[in-house]
Amino acid sequence: MKKLQVVGLGGSLSEQSTSLAALSIALEGAAEAGADVTLFDVKVLDLPMYVPGSTAADAPAAARRLADAVGDADGLLWSSPMYHGTLSGAFKNALDWLQLLSDREPAYLTDKVIGLISTAGGTQGLQAVNTMEYVVRALRGWAVPLVVPVAQSWQTFGEDGRVLDSKGEPIPGLYAAGEVAGFGGGGYHGYNALEGTFLGGCIFSGRNAGRAAARQ
Repeated sequence: MKKLQVVGLGGSLSEQSTSLAALSIALEGAAEAGADVTLFDVKVLDLPMYVPGSTAADAPAAARRLADAVGDADGLLWSSPMYHGTLSGAFKNALDWLQLLSDREPAYLTDKVIGLISTAGGTQGLQAVNTMEYVVRALRGWAVPLVVPVAQSWQTFGEDGRVLDSKGEPIPGLYAAGEVAGFGGGGYHGYNALEGTFLGGCIFSGRNAGRAAARQ
C-alpha cells in the first residue's frame, strides 16, 4: 500500500521559532501514523520575494523544490507565527511561490487537504489561521476543520528557559530562548509589552537559558 505523502511548510526568520516547533511535532504525529513526511522551513528556503509572472524556468531552485513537493503531496501542514494579526511576511511569500502550480492538472492545491497551525505571543492566535483558510480556498484546497492556534506560546516556557509540559512542569534537558520564550504579550516584560521590548526578552531569555543549562 502506497504511503501518504505529507508536506509541512512553516517557521519564521527567528533563530528559534514556535511555529516551526509546532509544525515539527505535527509532522512527527503524521510519521507515527505511517506517512512519509517532508518539512520545509521558510528560513532555510530563503526565498526571494515572489514577482508576478515568475515561471518555473526563472524561479529559484528552492521555489521549484517546494512547488514540486507540494504538488505531489497527498496532504499538507502549514504553520505560521501571527505577526500583527496575520501571517508572517516570509510565510505568505512562500505561499505566493505556489503560483508555480498554476499550470498543473489539476492546478494549485485542488482537492488537497491542509491542516493549519499558528503560534502567537498574545491571547489571540486564530487570525493567522483564518488568513491561511482564505489562501487554501483560493488555491482550491480543503482546510481541516480542526485547527491549532497556540496563543500565549510564552506560557509553555519557564523564566529559566525550561520548556514546560501541560502540567507546568519542566521537561528535562529542553530549553528555549528568544522568540519562543516570549514574543510579545507576555514573556519577560508582561502582558503590556511593547514591540521595543522584544530585544530585551531575547537577551535575558538567552542568558537565563544558558545559565540554567550550565547548572544541570
